[in-house]
Amino acid sequence: MQNPHVYALSNNSLMFDASHLSANDTLSIQNKIWSLASHCNTSGSFIDVVPAMNSLTLYLKQEIELAKWHEELLDIWNNIKPNEFVAKHHKIKTHYNGADLNYVANFHNLSIDDVINLHSKAQYAVLFLGFLPGFAYLNGLNEHLFTPRRAEPRLKVPKGSVAIGAEQTAIYPSDSPGGWHIIGHTDTPLFDAKLKKPCLIQPGDTLEFIPISVGK
Repeated sequence: MQNPHVYALSNNSLMFDASHLSANDTLSIQNKIWSLASHCNTSGSFIDVVPAMNSLTLYLKQEIELAKWHEELLDIWNNIKPNEFVAKHHKIKTHYNGADLNYVANFHNLSIDDVINLHSKAQYAVLFLGFLPGFAYLNGLNEHLFTPRRAEPRLKVPKGSVAIGAEQTAIYPSDSPGGWHIIGHTDTPLFDAKLKKPCLIQPGDTLEFIPISVGK
């Protein structure tokens, strides 16, 4: 049986890489990553624990513990259960009024209502945060909505835009450039630097979109 790889990145940081194990079951591997991250967060040994796609970067408080954790991480991984991670569920009220909603519908030979139903009926898992603070990459988009990214990215995508890019969907937490197709908008704030926990949504959480208006 293959194991993840563990690398020392510096005198006080480690990379735990399970990406080569995820070819057939990305979400199951990601669940274990979240459980491992939760375990490490409660250990008191780390300054920061950063989950990514099938990997985990860990920053130790003390360099002397590097060798210890380098050896122990695989043992913890082999004994940890995916359901040891406790997720939060978020209901995101969404106006389905995006500039690319008609394009996505036409691309798939669907009606606007079809796109909204397919997008809002799914329950999504937050794989990881990246690109922007609070930008959550979501797993669970219906395959009938998989849409290649825009050939020409926009210079400014408005804060709160709900968008589709290839096989994923996401919400832009702030104004930024972006190449995903905008199908809607939410007023739910996803990032506030003044808060103790600035990101509303965390890796491993689940999410659903609640339609509250169409074309408004």
